[in-house]
Amino acid sequence: MDVDAYVAAHNAEWQRLEKLINSSRKRTGAEIDELVELYQRTATHLSAIRSSAPDPALVARLSSLVARARAAVAGAQAPMWRDMTRFVTVSFPAAAYRTRWWWIGNAVLGNILSLALAIWIVHNPTVQATLLAPHEIRDLVDHDFANYYTEHSAASFAFQVWVNNAWVSATALIFGILLGIPTILVLLTNQLNLGVNAGLMFAYGKGGVFFGLILPHGLLELTAVYLACGAGLKLGWTIIDPGPRTRARALAEEGRALASIALGLIGVLLVSGLIEGFVTGYVHTTWLRVGIGVVAEATFLAYVITLGRRATRSGETGDSLDQPDAAPAAG
Repeated sequence: MDVDAYVAAHNAEWQRLEKLINSSRKRTGAEIDELVELYQRTATHLSAIRSSAPDPALVARLSSLVARARAAVAGAQAPMWRDMTRFVTVSFPAAAYRTRWWWIGNAVLGNILSLALAIWIVHNPTVQATLLAPHEIRDLVDHDFANYYTEHSAASFAFQVWVNNAWVSATALIFGILLGIPTILVLLTNQLNLGVNAGLMFAYGKGGVFFGLILPHGLLELTAVYLACGAGLKLGWTIIDPGPRTRARALAEEGRALASIALGLIGVLLVSGLIEGFVTGYVHTTWLRVGIGVVAEATFLAYVITLGRRATRSGETGDSLDQPDAAPAAG
């Protein structure tokens, strides 16, 4: 696309739209019709420029013009609570549901890896000895693993694990842009750590303690990490295979959907952090402790499946951009 020629061809329309928006007097019926038509045309122009010749200055100019025209056409902006409600009930579950096979695949393959590693450690004392000295393993299984959840106050520990898990998830999401390679490393590190701890605990007959302390918060926490890794890998794959879209457009759309997942995971990880801080180390009835974790996990999965499936069936993708109306254009 020749940007200069495109601007020359449509600049008069943009200036007319600007004049209609800035008019201080009450618009006539004909002017309102013209405003709506020019708004739709300009939105189409903006879409064409974004996909074919994303000139930053021109995109910024038209984005501002379209946003102001939308406000003039639609009236006052919707309250923030309505945007938040839409995010919680539509954008986040839609984005999570769309990537479900990616994060379910991560969960299955990751846990197979952890299980295989744990079994190998349980049946190989030599491997155990290469990981830690015997007295260090004994300290871990007898005291350290359980004490980890109570050595700090519940509130500070919950905040600490929330920040840490949010950082891990953000790394998996953001660095998916590097063909997903750092995302795979995040997943492998997570699963290796899980497998090593499980193997050592089971090798010394503390498997019940391991699951009793991991499951309450771990079900939801690990699901959040798998979702982050799945979204990051999907973004990386989009670079390799953008499908029928241009690579720039595909990355922009998937990146905005990824932003919805990132924001949603802040809340999910907050819940898992609160469970880890206030339940895992302080609720001493094992079935109750694990039951809380199972309920939290089941609630999250039901939320994503129910609302996400409904949203995607209605055409939602989780793209956080408020897409403007556009006039029909020839393909």
